[in-house]
Amino acid sequence: HDMKKLQVTVWVSTMLVFNWLHVASVNAREDVPATVTNAVPQAEIVGSQRFTYYFWDVYTATLFAPEGKWTPNKPFALKLDYVRNLKGKKIAQRSIDEMRQQGVSDEEKLNEWMSQMDDIFPDVDEGDTLTGVATESRHSAFYFNGRLVGTIEDEDFTRHFFNIWLGEKTSEPEFRHALLNNNN
Repeated sequence: HDMKKLQVTVWVSTMLVFNWLHVASVNAREDVPATVTNAVPQAEIVGSQRFTYYFWDVYTATLFAPEGKWTPNKPFALKLDYVRNLKGKKIAQRSIDEMRQQGVSDEEKLNEWMSQMDDIFPDVDEGDTLTGVATESRHSAFYFNGRLVGTIEDEDFTRHFFNIWLGEKTSEPEFRHALLNNNN
């Protein structure tokens, strides 16, 4: 009778540990949105940081890369969780301004990219999410609250757009450092 009780206790304990391990691994994966796991193999969080402009919190950015290690030539995703309302046109214009500040001077190209972003970027409200994915083919795919809203199939755009946050010439080096989490 005592042996049977011990076996049941061991079995219940084993199941509890197994369930706890299962829940812990599911919760770790739940941190990675489906749009990211579909585009970035073995996606894990590299780093995350709140972006504040003057005194206003704007968004929290989270960088995802394979196994949590970012390299610019592999697929990765940058998710922005907005904490304030912004117009899509303003997001597109700010992106162009940042690219220009980093040395992109081809005005024809910048105008083309502005037009493309204008068509893609929606107005965002507090609680909305925009996710940009640099794909295997070096194109950019954009998701609004998990739904694909557009792509830009231009390697130069992809490099310059994500360099706004991740490039060495970013206007926010401390923000970049936090996103890369000492990876670069």
